[in-house]
Amino acid sequence: MSGDEKGDLSGFAAGEVRRLFAEEARAERPDLTTMCLLIGAEADPELGPAGLDAAQVELDRLAGEVPYRPGGARDWAVALRELLGGRYGFRGSATDYQRLESSLLHQVLARRRGLPILLSVVWVEVARRAGAPVHGVALPGHFVVGFGADCAVLVDPFDGGRLLGEGEADALVAGATGAPLSPSMMVPAEPLEVVIRILNNIRSWATARPERSDVALWALELSLRVPHHPARLRHEKGQLLVRRGDFLGGAAELEEYAELVEVVDESLAARVRAEAQTARAMLN
Repeated sequence: MSGDEKGDLSGFAAGEVRRLFAEEARAERPDLTTMCLLIGAEADPELGPAGLDAAQVELDRLAGEVPYRPGGARDWAVALRELLGGRYGFRGSATDYQRLESSLLHQVLARRRGLPILLSVVWVEVARRAGAPVHGVALPGHFVVGFGADCAVLVDPFDGGRLLGEGEADALVAGATGAPLSPSMMVPAEPLEVVIRILNNIRSWATARPERSDVALWALELSLRVPHHPARLRHEKGQLLVRRGDFLGGAAELEEYAELVEVVDESLAARVRAEAQTARAMLN
């Protein structure tokens, strides 16, 4: 996206991003690009509908530059590597882990830098538009992209789309977890799984920066709008609200969480209710 396009953007109405995000998350076939861009709109108040459209157009444009049906899975992988990693320079570095922009799709498209999972989203969405058999693969600790029906050819977008040789995926997993690669790790990642992992990354980034608790809060708010989210997120939200000085709001969230878990863990529910009581006492 050009600077002029960015300057023309106007934001969404209050609450509209979260409503649209929840609506997409509950769709029969959630659209990964739309959800990633809505995360960006939550982070960037200036990113309105025109900005989302511009990012979609950019993905379409990149897909239009992929050679027509290059061949088998490896040929597709090479074609995407040459286009995105080579011609356009999409890749990542250690410093990208320190930047919130590295988790926002519209920023990754503009900067051509990002975390492995966001770069993988770019690879997958461009390749999919071009007709490639492609999937995201959520390896523990490092997201990659698989080409072919069985993800037989793996590439690492963080390393410019380098094709992973035999044993390299095993090494990535072992380095992250100490455990060997298992077949269950090679299944295509579903859109909601990808989105939750992106939001988890954003929350981790914000947790390391207490002054950015605002970011942690909106990432939690979006996570809570994903169907079948972990109940513990309500506990996390309650604690965060208390830390931010919203004692009543935090206490209410904690009490709701206590009600949810009481049927399976009475002692935990009692501890959480005590947290809520302490939060209310802070008003005195």
